[in-house]
Parts: sequence; C-alpha cells; structure tokens
Amino acid sequence: MGQARAKVATKQKTDLRRLTFASLAMITLAFGATLANAQDKIIKSHGISTFGDLKYPADFKHWDYVNPDAPQGGTISFLGTGASGTFDSLNPFILKGTPAQGLGLMHSSLLTGSGDEPDSAYGYIAETLEYPEDRQWVIFNMRPEATFSDGEPITADEVVFSYEILMEKGHPVYQIIYKDIEKVEALEPHRVKFTFKEGVNTRDLPAQAGGITILPRHYYETKDFGESTIDVPVTSGGFTATDIKPGRSIKYCKIDNYWAKDLPHNKGSGNFDCYLYEYFTDRTVALEAFKAGSFLFHEEFTSKNWANSYNFPAINKGHVIKETIPDDRPSGTQGFWINMRQDKFADPRVRQAIGMMFNFEWSNKTLFYGLYERTDSFWENSNMQAEGVPTGKELALLEEFRDQLPENIFTEEPFTPAVSRPSQTDRKAVRAAGKLLDEAGWKVVNGKRTNDKGEVLTLELVDDSPAFERIINPYIENLKRLGIDASYKLIDAAQMQERQKNFDYDLIPGRLSMDLSPGEDLAQIFGTKGAETLGSSNYSGIKDPVVDALIIKIAQAETREDMQVAVRALDRVMRNMHIWVPNWYKGSHNIAYWDVFGRPDTKPLYSRGVIGTWWLDQEKLDALKAEGALR
Repeated sequence: MGQARAKVATKQKTDLRRLTFASLAMITLAFGATLANAQDKIIKSHGISTFGDLKYPADFKHWDYVNPDAPQGGTISFLGTGASGTFDSLNPFILKGTPAQGLGLMHSSLLTGSGDEPDSAYGYIAETLEYPEDRQWVIFNMRPEATFSDGEPITADEVVFSYEILMEKGHPVYQIIYKDIEKVEALEPHRVKFTFKEGVNTRDLPAQAGGITILPRHYYETKDFGESTIDVPVTSGGFTATDIKPGRSIKYCKIDNYWAKDLPHNKGSGNFDCYLYEYFTDRTVALEAFKAGSFLFHEEFTSKNWANSYNFPAINKGHVIKETIPDDRPSGTQGFWINMRQDKFADPRVRQAIGMMFNFEWSNKTLFYGLYERTDSFWENSNMQAEGVPTGKELALLEEFRDQLPENIFTEEPFTPAVSRPSQTDRKAVRAAGKLLDEAGWKVVNGKRTNDKGEVLTLELVDDSPAFERIINPYIENLKRLGIDASYKLIDAAQMQERQKNFDYDLIPGRLSMDLSPGEDLAQIFGTKGAETLGSSNYSGIKDPVVDALIIKIAQAETREDMQVAVRALDRVMRNMHIWVPNWYKGSHNIAYWDVFGRPDTKPLYSRGVIGTWWLDQEKLDALKAEGALR
C-alpha cells in the first residue's frame, strides 16, 4: 500500500513491449497505408493509430527510445505489488484467484504498442492488417513463423479460440470489452477476420481486436480455462514462468529461440534474461530487504518512506541510486470510492459531505511531507481535465444534455475540493458538511446522523494494508465529528479481493489508471454496464444516462481535439456528482535501484522504461559484489 497504490483487480500489465487491452482499445488510423482496392477503399498497413500518422514506418529498425546494441542477460528483480501483496494464480483472465505480477511477459497479441506514442500499435503476431474506411471489419495477416512457448504454431484458429474462451469463461469484464464484435473467422491458416456489429461505433474496434491475448486451443483442450491455477501454461509471449513460489516470488525467463527475438519491436527491448518479483506481506520488511540487496529495483509509493528511509549506507556510498523521474501520463484517480449501490449514499449532498471531511492539507503537511498535490479531476496531470466555466465546443456538447444536468454545470467552474485549514479538523468544513446532511434529511439525534425512519448513517471504510491506517484513521475521526457512525476495518488480502469483486463495501481506497486516448473502455469504469458487472472497476456503481452518452461521444470522436472536449465534459459532470473522495497525486515516479544497470539516454515518454529498455551492467554488478555490497 502507498499514497498512489493501485487497487485495481484487473488483468496484469507489462511495459515490456505491449499495451494493455484498455490502451490497445484506443487505436484506429493507419500510416503509410495503401488502397488495396480503390473501389472498396480497403486500407492495408503495418499498424494503426487513433487520430494521426504512425511515428514508425513499416521498415523501422527499432524504437527510438532503446539502445539497439544493449547487452543481453542477467536478472532484474522487483518488489511484487498489487492489490493483495501476494498471488495464487497464473491465470489473469478470470475472476477467480489473485494473479501474479508480470504475467504480461508471458503473453502476446496480434498488435503491440510503442512507448512514445499515445495510441499507436504495430503488427506483432500479425504482420499486417486490412480494414475498410468505415472499419466495419478487420483482417489480420499473421506471421507463419509465430509459435507458442511449446513450439506449436500460432494460427488463425487460435485467435478464434481466444475470443470464444474469453467470452465464455473469462472475467465478466470481457463481456463489456468485446460486446461489439459480431464474429471472428479463420479465413486461412494465418489470416483471421473480425466483423463488428452493425450500427456500433467502430473507431477503436480493429485495434481492440488486435489486442486480444492469443491463447492455445490445444493446451486448454485438457485444462479448465475457468479455474485458477499455478501450473505454468503454454503461452504466446517471449517469457515463461520458471520458478514459482506462491506468495513469495515468481521468476520469468526468456524462451530459447523465441520466434520474435529479432523483430525490430524487440531490438534493445526486454534485455534481461529473467525478471524476478519478490513478495512481502509487510512493506517495512520489504524495504529492509531492498536495502540488503534482496531485490534490485524499487518504486517507492509511501511518502513517509521516501522522506525518511532512504539514507541508509548503500545510498551514502553510491551503491543505490535514489531518483525521481517524470510521469507524462494522466496521474490516475486515487481516492476513497463511495459505493452508490447503497441507498444511504444516493443523495449527492451526502456524498459531498463525506468528501469534505478528508483534510488533504493537514495530511500532506503532517503525513506526506508535502510531496503531493490535491487531486480534483479524474484526468489529473493531463490536458483532459475540465477547467473554468464551459465554453465553446464543450459548452455546445453539454447543451445537448441541459435538461438532464443541474444548472451549475453551465454556470460554475468544475467542482474542486475546498482548501482545508492545516489543523486535523477543519471546523468550517464540519459546519458546511453538516448543513448538507441536514438538507439531505440526516439530522443529529443523540449525537448520530439519523433520517426520518430512525436509521443511523453508518459508514465503513475497508482496506487490506496497515500502511494506510495513518491516513484513514484521522479521516474516520472527522466523519465521526460530523455525526456519522464511521469505522475503519482492516481485512486480509483474500477478503479484500472478494469484497471488491462483489462490491461489498461502503468506501474503499483505489486508484484507476486513465488512458491517454480513452474510448468505450470507460464503460467498465464509469458506465452502467460496469456498475452491473461483477469484478469491474466501476467501484462507485455510477449509473447515469448522461455519463453513458458522453462515453459514447468520447469513443466516437474523430479528432483528438473532439475527444479531449468530450473527456472534459465527462470530467466536469462526474466531479459534480461526488462519486468519490479525491485524494492526491504526483506527476512523477520515485525510484531507487542498485547501481548495476545501464539505460538509454531517452526515457519512453509514456513509461518508466525499466522493464523494456534497461539492461544489466555486468562490470558494475561485479564491482559491487567484490566490495561485498551484493551477494
């Protein structure tokens, strides 16, 4: 747990050479495309991008942000992180189990993304793709040399199987992600076609289809895909799990003679032979293990640790490097999510009052050492967050929904949390919040907020990490001063996962990552379908027709400007609904690492670059071992 830790119980991600499903779902136009048939206007290309030309031509040699001559070999080790601090499954595609970190290393898809473009993808297992201008279908021409980890060929039939098994037995969120696919057909052994439903928005669908992880039919003929397991599966990526210790560690190592090792996508990328994730249930113990060299790279999410715990001998001797690097992506939605599925939270005045009791200014000064800024937008640290009174195109868009929106949407700046006094309890905020609760029908009776039915307003905030207690407890005390019967419950990782999946909570901490080019993927985060789908990331349970309509507008935008306008409108509307208690953000990464690595001069714009572009410097490693700093 930390001040920006992710709580998302979704698929594992890797920044090795691949974009996530949600990221790949954004991509639709082609660079260097040629018309295969002028009459039908069929586009054939090596890649696609949502709003503009691809940066890299068909004959590109390597990504610009890598060292194509980077040394190969060695092992890089990390702290295994995630919602639970442990793992019990190697299947990230289903609702059951807690998947290990790093599983994306084992899987590949038809397309792969670059780290210096917001929404581009290039043929990987597929060499080229074809689609009409209306994007009603897409055909992928696959590389015949592509094979699974057991050497079996990857064919169009496996693509069909992957779609079918994910829809039949995969995580329920796939029902949202792939809802607009009509059918998938194997036209030839290495030629597969996706046809999309009539009348749907097709802007992102070819790239979304290209983002499907390719799974082996022959393997799952004897294995139940719907069951959680730690058995090492046959996979489509360049790495396989080689050393698995559930709850303790997992190592992924390169597959010998991997078919794609010489593709330009992999030149200077994935330079380590192995990637090791070490798990600790206690983050204090984990930090001590890092200091002792038990793992070599660490991103620190806890401000207290960053301010006070990085003055150990290895730092002072220069053996460990402490560094802050920029993060050019939207900063994510760290906050306490209010479960609006509960009737007691139906009134936005109640939710606003609950939010007013979090004193960021006191927390930042007293607990965070001034390292953070207050979050107010769902697209913080980006040009997609709403600002000022709506004007121009944003105003015109919002006018379409005037009869469904409150007047203040049109006349006021977007909601921003008030600046609190630096004392833990801001009495002015308590009075203002109390007035809102009074207006909502929750009066103080015998010291407790009570409605006209005699029901007391209760609130339980649940979490699974002791590290957050120092932040949550003062917030709970402020809620109690307001007359709310508030409590904090620390539960174990397994309980947290189940309660999160089943939306069994009043409030939970969580951080959702926002894409650089959002589209209909937002439906599973903020849409009605997501609110009704177990295991989705719609933590607040928001179900609103204007929000659903704006998500469609975002997905239908034909230019980046129009997309940004629609995102700002959505941001403005949702901020006014008070669906969460916004916390804090930091537009950078705090990292520390043992000085045994080399890296390119240029960091990929939209990634840390560590997994994908760094390499082991054997001379540095040998020198630290010779000094006795590392074993």
